[in-house]
Amino acid sequence: MTKALVSAVWVQGALREAASEERARGSMSFFKTGPGEYGEGDRFLGVTVPAQRAIAKEARGLAFAELDALLASPWHEARLTALFVLVNAYERGESQAKGEVARFYAEHFSRVNNWDLVDSSAWQILGRHVRGGAPSPLAVLARSRSMWERRIAMVSTFAWIKEGESEPACTLAASLLNDREDLMHKAVGWMLREVGKRVSVQALVAFLDAHADDMPRTSLRYAIERFPAEERLRWLARGKELRTPSAAKRSALRNAP
Repeated sequence: MTKALVSAVWVQGALREAASEERARGSMSFFKTGPGEYGEGDRFLGVTVPAQRAIAKEARGLAFAELDALLASPWHEARLTALFVLVNAYERGESQAKGEVARFYAEHFSRVNNWDLVDSSAWQILGRHVRGGAPSPLAVLARSRSMWERRIAMVSTFAWIKEGESEPACTLAASLLNDREDLMHKAVGWMLREVGKRVSVQALVAFLDAHADDMPRTSLRYAIERFPAEERLRWLARGKELRTPSAAKRSALRNAP
């Protein structure tokens, strides 16, 4: 395929050729697309991630107008493939090109609207760009009403973690401990676990010492996943004890008007 012939239409056709109805049904269940679920209304063709990456490789250099069309698609795989192309463009681009990719990405946050779309692009584009010296929007995104924008902020800190820096992840994690969404609890715990794995166990333990009492159980479980079994139990017991109201408090709650 010559680059002159690669377009959004070509990408969509290639995705349809690789589609599987059976896989699409499984993806709709896996990504929670039912009424009231986090992925409500998302549509799937049923294309494997390796196939999407292969198509994205053929579509390297796709113009922003073509990527805009893919990101506007109702098909999940079209959006993910466009993001793979963007990540590649950022990685291969010079300074000016990186800035253009990062700006385009930020303009399309609303289309980065499922957890795999976030996790496949946030730290690779936004995180790297901000760490490279661009003004940081992460604190603002962390306060967004959009769960996906909040997840973009949290996952973007992986760019620092991979370079041995824990502070951005720990600071943002602390600000998101009261998030109401389980997918955010998972993102916070995941980044904290990576701090312990890639940067410093001591940094993770220091965070837990300061915040374990207030951490959602999902975040805590993710964060301590690599700890020895006995240590995991100690942290979980501490959390459970501090989350369980005393008998007197339970009685007061029962008798409250």
